[in-house]
Amino acid sequence: MSEVLSNDQWLEGAWTTIQLTILGALLALVLALAFGLAGTSRLTWVRALNRVYVEFFRGTPALVLLYWFFYALPLVGFRFTPIVAAVLALGLNVGAYGAEVVRGAINAVPKAQYEAAIAMNFTPLQRMRFVLLPQGVALMLPPFGNLLIELMKATAIVSLIGLVDLTRVSKNLQSSLGETVTVFAVVLVFYFVIAQLLQLFVRYAERRVDRMLGRRGGHEPSLESVAAGAPGAGVSG
Repeated sequence: MSEVLSNDQWLEGAWTTIQLTILGALLALVLALAFGLAGTSRLTWVRALNRVYVEFFRGTPALVLLYWFFYALPLVGFRFTPIVAAVLALGLNVGAYGAEVVRGAINAVPKAQYEAAIAMNFTPLQRMRFVLLPQGVALMLPPFGNLLIELMKATAIVSLIGLVDLTRVSKNLQSSLGETVTVFAVVLVFYFVIAQLLQLFVRYAERRVDRMLGRRGGHEPSLESVAAGAPGAGVSG
């Protein structure tokens, strides 16, 4: 057991998992905001872009995307390093769910807030920047936290293209040391600890946003509509 616990490979694997989580989350956030806001547009062709992106990447397994970026696209001249292929696959997949969260959050802002912004002669950009988006962020954060943890757990698939993450380390140690129960118990603890740290970060962000909006506790109702794009929600966009 001591050989398993003291092995330096765990730190290397944990760092790879954390790197992929951060980079994948950043890409997913950019895509979620861009296509989520597109989904609230009055222009039909802009909303169509949202639907194409969301329906395609939400309906495509991250593992299949990973294989496409790493194995298939190089055959037609597009080559990616393993970490870039992994970030693209994870970010595109999770970003599609996030886009529905953003769209639902903006649409869940009370209509009275929108009407007040119009009464104050705000331009569409000012309405989005100063009224809709700040309140929408408070509604986005809880489902975003779930998506962040889902993304972190999905990084386990990158071991299939040779990246040395926590899952790859556990398989290597299980093969070399034969300590199956101990090795997989340790990797479970690693994933659990990382997930709890991510959850603490999201809860901290929630409290900060609530204070900025002058809220002392709780969130606005209608989170069900905000979480429409979350995995397992059973609601199509």
